[in-house]
Amino acid sequence: MINLKKAYIGKVRTVEDLGYGMLVMTASDRLSAFNRDITTIPLKGVILHKVSNWWFERTKDIVPNHIIKSNNDRLMEVKKCTVFPIEFVMRSHLTGTTETSIWKNYLNGSRNYCGHILPDGLKKNQKLENIILTPTTKSDKDELISKEEIIKKNIMTLQEWKTCEKYSFLLFNYGQKISRENGLILVDTKYEFGKDKYGNIVLVDEIHTPDSSRFWLEHSYNELYNNGEEPDSIDKEFIRKWIVEKYKNPYNLNVNIEVSNELRNKLALKYIQLYEIITGNTAEINIYNNNVDINI
Repeated sequence: MINLKKAYIGKVRTVEDLGYGMLVMTASDRLSAFNRDITTIPLKGVILHKVSNWWFERTKDIVPNHIIKSNNDRLMEVKKCTVFPIEFVMRSHLTGTTETSIWKNYLNGSRNYCGHILPDGLKKNQKLENIILTPTTKSDKDELISKEEIIKKNIMTLQEWKTCEKYSFLLFNYGQKISRENGLILVDTKYEFGKDKYGNIVLVDEIHTPDSSRFWLEHSYNELYNNGEEPDSIDKEFIRKWIVEKYKNPYNLNVNIEVSNELRNKLALKYIQLYEIITGNTAEINIYNNNVDINI
């Protein structure tokens, strides 16, 4: 029997030390937003695991990653890495609902966003002139930061930053290409990187999942945008929007956020839809009975 030592419980994954420079990551059904755990979503961990593994496999020749072996529906054996305390957030559109989102900051008058100067007159969900990398700190409460601050505070060296920056653009460009081929827009996403025991910088955590990314349906985007309506999305954004509308300050931890089973199941179906669109595989599933099962 393998003796696993508990390492830590993250927002979504439980990470345990296997020894010999290896970790086991288990994807849970927990849903987090607004710097807190919100609820659980049926089969969320299974979908995140399978979608992420699909992308890891297809990008490993573009950017090295930490995967050693993918086990069953939720477990991954990965290299133990020293993770940079920075999330590398790639953005192609002016959107978002959280305090760190580009749209919320723009709406509040900010025109210098993580070191990027934004012009006046932009609208919500508008495509940016260029794809931009907008880092945040990786902690219990994410905070915006710029490349210059990261270097100045010795969080990363300039060479480390340049490597992660290059990797982020390579991954995002590839992700957008595959998404377009499947009728989707990869609007934004976040990457995490770390150093393995040999000092190599590798991609860690997850990639292009509906938890870490925003996906819109491409065929309806222009019409909805021109009409001032919200895009059709396949990610957890609709839950965030619902929470913002229902709760005045979702960051107030003294207020309990309750999500109905109907909304939980609706999000589960969106996650499954994304899995099927991206991978081309069919998920045979019924999330509405008590014994939720899936065959993918």
